This record gives sequence, C-alpha cells and structure tokens, in this order.
Amino acid sequence: NAILETVGGVHGLIKANLDDLCRVPGVRVARAAQMLASLEFGRRTLLRASPVRPRFATPKEVALHLLPEFGARAVEQFGIVLVDARHQLLRTRILSVGTVDGSIVDPREVFREAVSARATGIVLFHNHPSGDPAPSPDDVALTKRMVEAGELMGIEVVDHLILTETRYLSFRELGRLR
Repeated sequence: NAILETVGGVHGLIKANLDDLCRVPGVRVARAAQMLASLEFGRRTLLRASPVRPRFATPKEVALHLLPEFGARAVEQFGIVLVDARHQLLRTRILSVGTVDGSIVDPREVFREAVSARATGIVLFHNHPSGDPAPSPDDVALTKRMVEAGELMGIEVVDHLILTETRYLSFRELGRLR
C-alpha cells in the first residue's frame, strides 16, 4: 500500500522509475529494480509476437497497437511505425526520448529508418505525458514538415498519432495531415 500511495496508485506505478520506488521506506535499489522488471515483463505479455504481421486499416488499430507500450511513458518519446504497401507492420522504432514536455526529431533519422526497412509508409507517433492528446503548434509544424519530406522521398506519412495513457489523437482522423 505504501508503494501505491507514493507513486499515485496503479497507474502511477506504470510511470514510476527507480528513484520513485526507492523513496518508499524499506524499498532499496534491488527491490525497486525487481519491481520495475516485473512491470516490464507484464507489459511485454501484452505485446506477444503474432505469427502474422498486423495490418493497420485505421488509426484506431495503430493506436491500440502502440498504447500499451508507449502511452504511459513518463517522458515524451517520438517514434515511427514502418509499414509496407498493404499497411502491414514492418517494425516500430523510438527515435527520440525527450523530457516531460518535448522531444527533438530529425527528419533525416525518420526517413533513414524508413528507407532501410524498405517501408512505403510511416506512422509518426509520440506520447504526451500530461495526459492531454491535443497537438501543440510544434506538433502541427512537425507533421507538415514530415509530410512534405515524405512526398519528396516517395514514402507516405500515413498518420501522426499523439498517445496518452488511455487515449489518442490522430492527425488523419482530424484531416490535418497537410
């Protein structure tokens, strides 16, 4: 109970780090590391590899694929989902880990990953640790820049998703991929 109270309940435990857990009286580094490892194993059981690569027909399907692993992160992370011509998953990569309210993204890194995977499309994604999926002006500008770069490269930017712990926002669904 003391652990859950310290980190803000079960949902806070998902976001907790080693320092957070070590603040609980009686919890030392070894025990905190065991707890974090257990949480990671639990998260990975939700991400079982399927024999068939998932095919994403809607933004919601991509979001449901990403939310368990990336939605509840304590700092902002930016990544890409690489897909083939039928929108089947090739791989997912985190390209930037930032702070509580931002991360830096280099378009060269985004499209280098896409080219090396022979992807025909990418879904950009990042999380908002604040819990509010509303896009910032920087998010809108980045999306526009990536779409333009994708057009030059011949790689479609299929969507840009903003993830929170339980919700998402899709630029495609909003009609804002330009």
